[in-house]
Amino acid sequence: MAYSGEPILAEDLLFRPAHSLIDQSMHSRLGATTTNGDGFGIGWYGEGAQPAVFKNIEPAWNDRNLREIAGQIRTPHFFAHVRASTGTAVQRSNCHPFRHGRWLWMHNGALHGFHEIKRDLMTAVDPALFADIEGSTDSELLFFLALTFGLVDDPFDAVARAVGLVENVGHAHGVDAPVQMTVATTDGRSMWFFRYSSERQTRSLFFSTEIEKLRALHPEVEVLRHLGGETRFVVSEPLRDLAGAWNEVPESSAGVVRPGRDEIRPFQPISPG
Repeated sequence: MAYSGEPILAEDLLFRPAHSLIDQSMHSRLGATTTNGDGFGIGWYGEGAQPAVFKNIEPAWNDRNLREIAGQIRTPHFFAHVRASTGTAVQRSNCHPFRHGRWLWMHNGALHGFHEIKRDLMTAVDPALFADIEGSTDSELLFFLALTFGLVDDPFDAVARAVGLVENVGHAHGVDAPVQMTVATTDGRSMWFFRYSSERQTRSLFFSTEIEKLRALHPEVEVLRHLGGETRFVVSEPLRDLAGAWNEVPESSAGVVRPGRDEIRPFQPISPG
């Protein structure tokens, strides 16, 4: 779950929706697994130059510290992720979101054949960035490939080049469909999101309808009155059943959320030259 808008309490995002991320950690409806109990993480922007992160390998539904701090964190940009491991270790450094400088990154999915292609991908990371890789996941490595290809300057192009490299390397190792991903990333000002898989059958991803339109559709829903006009959500699963509230991100698409101007465009990997 990714949120951008007026400052809001983290507990209002994590615990109060009917199908909140905490509920999804136990009862996912659209994910690859029903239970996501291999750790969790949250990231938010506050007073510091960099975003803060809080991660744990315990299931999100069973962490009292998460509930304790969620009532004290008020932020305009918030990332939250519950993890079901696709094979790498259950450890704090493998929990999302990943952070580098002002950037946060979350990924659902997998780089298939990761054991076979990992070395080639690792050697493609910019040497100046390599030492900052903390964990062992394909998700973090994809983040650092995007950073290598210029994420801070042009996120659309950088992610397209990172995915193009993964597909090229995967095909060279006999992996037919190397990439399965929905991704969200932010610098604390804008938020980008991507939905793509090599087989064009990507896991679910949704973005929220503009709040003013939702208020007109549902004047009876009190919570909508307290959300700012720039409120946007990007989620793997809708947080509550509300007609007209959620829009599926089209297959092989990417988008950006920023104050006053949002955009969704087709996404196509860029193969290395």
